[in-house]
Amino acid sequence: MSVFDGLPPLREVIARYDIGAKKSLGQNFLLDGNLLDRIARVPGKLDGQSVYEVGPGPGGLTRALLRAGAVVTAVERDDRALPALAELSALAPGRLTVHGDDALAFDEAAHLPPGTHVVANLPYNVGTALFVRWLTAEPWQPWWASLSCMFQKEVAQRIVAAPGSDAYGRLSVLAQWRARPRIALELPPRAFTPAPKVSSAVVHVVPLPAPDGVRGPVLEALTAAAFGQRRKMLRASVRGMAGAIEALAECGIDSARRAETLSVAEFVAVARVLSQ
Repeated sequence: MSVFDGLPPLREVIARYDIGAKKSLGQNFLLDGNLLDRIARVPGKLDGQSVYEVGPGPGGLTRALLRAGAVVTAVERDDRALPALAELSALAPGRLTVHGDDALAFDEAAHLPPGTHVVANLPYNVGTALFVRWLTAEPWQPWWASLSCMFQKEVAQRIVAAPGSDAYGRLSVLAQWRARPRIALELPPRAFTPAPKVSSAVVHVVPLPAPDGVRGPVLEALTAAAFGQRRKMLRASVRGMAGAIEALAECGIDSARRAETLSVAEFVAVARVLSQ
């Protein structure tokens, strides 16, 4: 029998420490142990593996990760949750380190070993910003071995979207040019406390080798320009970026096209020319 099997229900922990979800922190807690265990299985076997969790709150997903055998580093900015997480740490000596910090200010590379898996129910208000930071990590290969992150379903669909779809945009290109994302699990609003107004989804991302000759910041700038005015033709949306019109021509891409019609490979090709 696991030491975690006898823990009190998460609702009791939330009541005892008065850590009800705060809208200002983007918190929506997932309390169903079976669903939490399913999320912990998304990256594969975690026994002995380093895992990074952002915003553990009362520790529901943290419990699942520890049950899976992971060595967890967690960052939590809500001081109310720290005593509950300290209880979990005491039950798993050496396997749970909690930093009372803001994840946006946390230096992952300085605190986490290479090959760490990120598994997190990301707070809605910082989730996309953190995800983009991880996708644009340099040097590449990144410090993380995989990302298994909960987002609003709409954001998850943008991450995996194909060219030509309404969801396809800058986030799609940044997620797909040197990584492979997929939606691993979808969850309805009723799975959370409090229930959000939208459905959620877990996106699993595995890094791939980066295409040769492409600098990440150049691709970031190109996609920001192209999708910043996505209803306009490329000749208008990227004209403020030096060399972009010429790079489109060199790649045989009609500048009358709109950004959502370009494939990830076409964006990479243009960024390669601009990276020279």
